[in-house]
Amino acid sequence: MTTSTPIDNAAVLWSATGTDRDDRPLLIIMHGYGSHEGDLFSLAPHLPLEPVIAALRAPLPAPAPVTDGWAWFPISEPGSPDPATVAVAVAAVLAWLDALPQQPTSVGLLGFSQGGAMALELLRAAPDRFSFAVNLSGFIARGPQTGDAVLAEQPLPVFWGRGTADGVIPASAIERTQAWLPGHSTMTERIYEGLPHSISPAELGDVVNFLRVQYVDVAVEPTT
Repeated sequence: MTTSTPIDNAAVLWSATGTDRDDRPLLIIMHGYGSHEGDLFSLAPHLPLEPVIAALRAPLPAPAPVTDGWAWFPISEPGSPDPATVAVAVAAVLAWLDALPQQPTSVGLLGFSQGGAMALELLRAAPDRFSFAVNLSGFIARGPQTGDAVLAEQPLPVFWGRGTADGVIPASAIERTQAWLPGHSTMTERIYEGLPHSISPAELGDVVNFLRVQYVDVAVEPTT
């Protein structure tokens, strides 16, 4: 059995500190393969103010030729990782979430590429723990998950954005995701003409609009 490498709590980037995190929703952000926690955290100033944002560093050092980058799970075949390695990464994030000194009022997920796959797999593994997922250029992993039946009965909101010029995620992974999401989520799908494996300003705008809907009933107390 593979041993889970824990999330490095010292590497987590937070948008709020101390008591400013109390009694607020949490948005977990997960970067792509070979990147780091600071990558997607750069989006934080553009996102709604209601949630506290936590950008996690993936637990595995990405192998050479990548330097100073991290991975959620090894790449055995692009878009089709070993489900066992995905389960290990999912368990690491759930353990990190369980260990928070104060639990958030709700938890949303946002990820790019491998991080997008993680957002979907966390939703599938523990649908009772999460409110929604944002999957940017990511995919559904192979095989069933424990929460699939629950999501089929009680689908959760999922934003799925991808570009027509993405040369990283193979067609088979996109087709698998297209087959799964409509029956297990209230999906918002956006396809961006000519966009490679990246996030465009138009996509960011659509993500912000999606997040605003998720937090429409959440009020932020003004700071003094």
